[in-house]
Amino acid sequence: MTRRLLEGIRVVDLAGEPGAIAGRVLGDLGADVVLVEPPGGHPLRAQPNRWLAWAAGKTAVAVDGPDDPALDELLAGADVVLDTPGMPGVLTLEPARAPRSVWVSITPFGLTGPRSGWRASDLGVLAASGNMYATGDPDRAPVRCTEPSGYAHSGGEAAYAALTALWTGAPQHVDLSMAECVNVANMAAPARYAREGFRGRRLGAMIGRTQEIWPASDGWVSFGLRGGKARIPSLETITRVVAADGVDASALEAQDWSTWSPNHTTDEVLRAVEKPVREYFARHTMQDLYDLACETNLMLAPANSPREILASTQLAARGFFGPLGDIDQFPVSFVLARSSDDQVAPVRPKAPAPDRAGAVGTAWTESADGRHQRTGHPEEAPEQPSEPQGGTGLPGAERARPGSWSGVNILELGSGAAGPIATRYFVEHGATVLRVKSRTRPDFLRTMVLGPDNPHGLEGSGMYDGLNVAKRHITLNLKHPDAFALVRRLVVEWADAVAENYAPRAMKGLGLDYESLVEVRPDLVMISACLNGQTGPHKDYPGFGGQGAALSGYNSLTGWPDRAPVGPFGTITDSLAPRYVAAALAAGLHYRRRTGRGAYLDLSQVEAGTWTLAPWLLDAQRNGTIGTRDGNRSSRAVPHGAFPCADEVGADGSVVRDRWVAIACWSDDDWSRLAGVLGVTDAALATEEGRRARIDEVEALVGTWTASRTRIEVADALQALGLEAVPVNDFADVHDDPQLAARDHFVELEHPMLGHGLYEHNGFRVSGAPGGYDRAGPILGQDDAWVLGDLLGLDAGEQGRLREAGAVE
Repeated sequence: MTRRLLEGIRVVDLAGEPGAIAGRVLGDLGADVVLVEPPGGHPLRAQPNRWLAWAAGKTAVAVDGPDDPALDELLAGADVVLDTPGMPGVLTLEPARAPRSVWVSITPFGLTGPRSGWRASDLGVLAASGNMYATGDPDRAPVRCTEPSGYAHSGGEAAYAALTALWTGAPQHVDLSMAECVNVANMAAPARYAREGFRGRRLGAMIGRTQEIWPASDGWVSFGLRGGKARIPSLETITRVVAADGVDASALEAQDWSTWSPNHTTDEVLRAVEKPVREYFARHTMQDLYDLACETNLMLAPANSPREILASTQLAARGFFGPLGDIDQFPVSFVLARSSDDQVAPVRPKAPAPDRAGAVGTAWTESADGRHQRTGHPEEAPEQPSEPQGGTGLPGAERARPGSWSGVNILELGSGAAGPIATRYFVEHGATVLRVKSRTRPDFLRTMVLGPDNPHGLEGSGMYDGLNVAKRHITLNLKHPDAFALVRRLVVEWADAVAENYAPRAMKGLGLDYESLVEVRPDLVMISACLNGQTGPHKDYPGFGGQGAALSGYNSLTGWPDRAPVGPFGTITDSLAPRYVAAALAAGLHYRRRTGRGAYLDLSQVEAGTWTLAPWLLDAQRNGTIGTRDGNRSSRAVPHGAFPCADEVGADGSVVRDRWVAIACWSDDDWSRLAGVLGVTDAALATEEGRRARIDEVEALVGTWTASRTRIEVADALQALGLEAVPVNDFADVHDDPQLAARDHFVELEHPMLGHGLYEHNGFRVSGAPGGYDRAGPILGQDDAWVLGDLLGLDAGEQGRLREAGAVE
């Protein structure tokens, strides 16, 4: 019988739409999820394809109301409870009714702070986060994805949050702010505002100074003309194929791609380079261009609609679609590592989880049917262990940091944003993460900032710093046999898990793939999270977040129907997929703690993004409806959008323009209150049907009223009436946000080169196991001596030999 990672864990799901994905993730990873339906049924039933997508795999149980005795029976047996307190249509209960469980509360802005009571849907969450402000065209309003991307971000994070709190072995209350979750999608830009002064801007189909989204003959493709070592082969390929197609490629052929940098190139040259590329793409279909990309490793991707996604040979080969063609389970495949005699693989002794301050102590056993059983009593809470949980006690092992994952050690092999964001979740909550990188092949987040305006060289990347806060770092040349031996020793003797996001061929070529490592570590927990996954015909296709956003469908759904698709800002799969990577890795660690067996997890960043768009795909598959981007409009609310506001005065006395507020009316009652403020008495607009028929007029009425008022004036006035109205924040506004300040979202630390800086918490807090960071992001080789001497016990002579040999760089 196939074992499931979270087998034996019971989840009671009280949540509305914002939390529905979390329960689905936990269920697909093996938990038993019971969906509680209040009288009248769950609100998602009114949206059949959302219900089908997010209720799949859950057991629905109807209750008569909050006082139904059956509800107390369910809560008494729950390991995890998910809720969205205050949301219409679902039950809001007190966590005290499940005092021995992990209770995860998912709200727009968190349970504390001056805006904790504000009303907001996905629209308001995106507006508050800063991500919406930086998405769209410069001459139009900020725009959100037509599907609720904020719920996609927070759903994955909520699943990880539940497993984080569950790891403590004690009851916890998790407070998750959806707006803070989406802040991570900004790639540390709000935290970097203090150093860099960048408020954000909308660039349309551009990323930086170059075009990213291009028209093909039948749609759109994503292709970046940005520089860097990883992009040189693509730039050389596009030069060759453009010329071969009969297009004048002289502007391309004139470039030295090995030194190409759009940041240090004139506008005239950039436009000249773009011209033949644009002409070439316009001659060919999306499929033809993608076939070429897969054949030549060109970093190009089509902006997929459901048509292309449902026909994908890559997704079909990986079993993404179920036997009836419907979207299958959460897209992480796993194998379970066993020792050669098929017995439980040997696992190093683990100290009991520490009792957290203010939490009731709980121990866990496993019953005959695989269910987790609680034992113990508040007075029988385990004592704080003398050694940290996890690890092996190598010579000089670092003192465990506070947090739920305290004492857990993760070895990280990867680059870019997606890998580091995934492991940063563990760092914030107590784990020790050791990044292995090279000086001669540094992370491209470091190299992308090189230039005359950066005095710190490879240490001058604020993005790298922000995404790798509190991690440890060793510089190794992984192609050197001695460095390879050091990594293998760390895997065997120190690491509780390995996380990597390289292309499949890279890890295999280094001899550090799962098949190689499991031979020396039978109980290995390892996750691989490259763009397309480890299997399928396109597994070796190269790409970054821009290609992930296009392939997954997010490009197609973001922007205006009469213009090119855009964003979302921050190339969404780079920030969305890591939440699901973290949840899967956490599930693997839970599985090993329960069974003694290891697990190998294979997650595709593209599939993670596509899976969160399941209702959109089901609408196409079942109803033949191909949904597309529609600005900020919603099929369920009128008005629903971003409206212009009056200019403001910045902290430095300057005039701040481009001010907007997000407003939505989710019922005729909402409209009645808003109409009273606007002074609108037209009875024909009293119904959603009537407003939708005159939607341009309705939006103009709202925009006229907001234009003479500041964002905060509008939000305060309408929130006081119980309406959704949220300022559209730029990165400076996020930096100064009073709600974030009240929740201590930013942490002040000192970087060895960049100096004083701010670093962001992720979106949730665990009541009895507070997380945090103890230092800024690492500089190259900052922890070489600690790893070689303290962890591995190598004397000075051996360390010197390794450096001289080039194994340690």
